[in-house]
Amino acid sequence: MDGTRYSYRVFSPGDTSAFWALFTDNLVNLLILSGICQFVFGMPAEIVFGRIVPGAAVAILAGVAVYTVMAKVTATRQGRDVTALPYGISTPVMFVYLFGVIGPIYWATQDPLLAWQVGIGAGFMGGIVAAMGAIIGPWLKRITPRAGMLGTLCGIALMFIGAVPLSQIFEHPVIGFTSLLFILWGLIGRFRLPGNIPAGLAAIAAGTLIALFLGESRIDTSGLGFYAPVPYFGDLIAGIQYLFANPELFLVLVPVQIYNFIETMNNVESAEAAGDSYPVGLCQLTDGAGTMIGAVFGSPFPTTVYIGHPAYKRLDARAGYIIGVALVIAAAAFLGFLSLLAGLIPVAAAAPVLVFVSVSLITNTAWAVKPAHMAAVSFAILPHVSSLLITKWGSLMNALRASGAENLPALGEDGLTAALLMEGAHYEGHLALSQGAILTGLVWGAIVADVIEGRFRRAGGFALAAAVMSSVGVIHAAALQVPQLDGITIGYLIIGGFLCLYPLVAPREDLTQRVIVPDEPDMIDDTSPAQRA
Repeated sequence: MDGTRYSYRVFSPGDTSAFWALFTDNLVNLLILSGICQFVFGMPAEIVFGRIVPGAAVAILAGVAVYTVMAKVTATRQGRDVTALPYGISTPVMFVYLFGVIGPIYWATQDPLLAWQVGIGAGFMGGIVAAMGAIIGPWLKRITPRAGMLGTLCGIALMFIGAVPLSQIFEHPVIGFTSLLFILWGLIGRFRLPGNIPAGLAAIAAGTLIALFLGESRIDTSGLGFYAPVPYFGDLIAGIQYLFANPELFLVLVPVQIYNFIETMNNVESAEAAGDSYPVGLCQLTDGAGTMIGAVFGSPFPTTVYIGHPAYKRLDARAGYIIGVALVIAAAAFLGFLSLLAGLIPVAAAAPVLVFVSVSLITNTAWAVKPAHMAAVSFAILPHVSSLLITKWGSLMNALRASGAENLPALGEDGLTAALLMEGAHYEGHLALSQGAILTGLVWGAIVADVIEGRFRRAGGFALAAAVMSSVGVIHAAALQVPQLDGITIGYLIIGGFLCLYPLVAPREDLTQRVIVPDEPDMIDDTSPAQRA
């Protein structure tokens, strides 16, 4: 097809179903962050619904504008329709900002205004770090096996986008199962619903109606009003000044923004695996700029390319779905509808849509990588299991304290750690794996994929890079630290050193011949000799 005469269709029928999936994802994030800021950190509604939520909407609008143009340019260049990249607030990074930056400031000062100011200051500085990912992002994408990048996304999808919402469905089965029925019918089974109703809309509507009937949902219009987005330069400067006066906060900020631009890179790779190729450096720059714009307008929370592009591609969406989400989120934020939706749509009604996004991403990964590389994908998933366990153990301890339990030991205390180990709960190991799980999963997925392909030196390079990151606390530590030679770092050095030296000393036949593992399918491609760089 002649690309000069090609006209990209921004809207398609598939955009409707895709809209409900992405809208639900963004809506759930906004509801969570607004609830935590208001009821945990004591921020008044004026800050939450008057500054943070409108600022997040501005960031989403800005990013969607770029990704819409990017989709149009890509489609015109390739002469075919493409699906625009989904975009919104980064879920994992959102929680780190809430409990790693905003929360500690509030708990130390009991000043919600200062906590918000430091939050937007951290968001702005973090956006700079995220944008710098554009410098190394394309190079990382070239050297990192697809199984590593997609595998660590599968871990996030399986644990946080799939398992957690599925548990919420089972907590409210009448609502959740009814909504899940429409997702199974229309999105997973791909059958047309009567009247061609979008399955996502039908799922949320049915669950909401049942919730209203059962009295588990409410219509509250008290929060409606006009909340104009305005820049907060003075508050932003105050927050940045506090950060530089307390530089230990950068020890949380910098690593998590590294994770954020790695997440963007992984999600762009996921889109490429589904058939749509976008420039990863430009995407990382866009995400960083969107985060900085949001901070200026009052939102502390970083934005990113979302997980789930393969699901929207499968629905035959174009760019209309992200445009629709941006406009509806903006209207809800600027007019106060978010508080109305928070009471109206139960989590169990929206959760099945997120389960679909999780299942679709994992399914697409299985088709996008070599069968032998599923071992690498499996390795990349495992750190996220630990991440979920640590998160839930922390929630359990907080719940015990909130229920009145006294003299509870803190997670990590020697006595409790020893007791957990006696019960088979390996707290120290899970904690180490959970810290920097996105990067850890990517590294191990890359190591395994490169070993399978016989690229020993490249696999060794990833192990040595992990040793460096571990020594300074980017992974397997709570914060950045002076380089140290701990057990995990030594372990990475052992693996990296062996993998780099082995091709130099091994007999040639050991580098070119494979062995059959009993009771395992033989999926190794013998055209990938070990001596390849």
